[in-house]
Amino acid sequence: MTVRVLLADDQALLRATFRILIDSCPDLEVVGEASDGAEALELARAHRPDVVLMDIRMPGTDGLAGTSAICADPDLAATRVLILTTFETEEYVARALRAGASGFLGKDVTADTLLAGIRTVASGEALLSPGATRTLITRFLTSPAPEVQLAPPERLAELTVREREVMALAAEGRSNAEIAELLTVSPLTVRTHVHRAMTKLNARDRAQLVVIAYQTGLVQAGPAGPG
Repeated sequence: MTVRVLLADDQALLRATFRILIDSCPDLEVVGEASDGAEALELARAHRPDVVLMDIRMPGTDGLAGTSAICADPDLAATRVLILTTFETEEYVARALRAGASGFLGKDVTADTLLAGIRTVASGEALLSPGATRTLITRFLTSPAPEVQLAPPERLAELTVREREVMALAAEGRSNAEIAELLTVSPLTVRTHVHRAMTKLNARDRAQLVVIAYQTGLVQAGPAGPG
């Protein structure tokens, strides 16, 4: 299947560059271009893209507000948002995750990394760049505002012991392959546990599952380490 992508960036030249790059891949297709978050929401409703490649800093409605609006729209439940920005700060990463973004990359990534990121997010996996470390996640997501609490701690009781174990390891930033090696199971088994946990906790994707792990205390904030 072709992954349908919506571009949201206020720089027309950058959008044109991304369009050429993305459309050069047989499995990817750009279906629209937006210059701010409000237009991104409008075009997302019109085209129902699989992935929105969203800049954060844009005049008018910024990318964080646009991400929140897209992720809050039940008609766009299948649309994933990949944040791509020059401003890869800890606060922006945390706010993007809270808003519902499935991934976060800096604009200095290579073309191959960007294309792989689009495919990763489209498949339902979370994508965090090296800058999005465990330290920043614990720092900004363990004490969220009440209105962005995704699931109360008692919901963890709905998970099996293994599902909680896999969820905790995913929250530490480990990939399915790494978790599989640690638990001596197959990556497919890990993926199944992750998806069951997501379903039981009504998590939109793996990124939200990570947020819930910290919010509920399944994973505790540790001492700050090197970023």
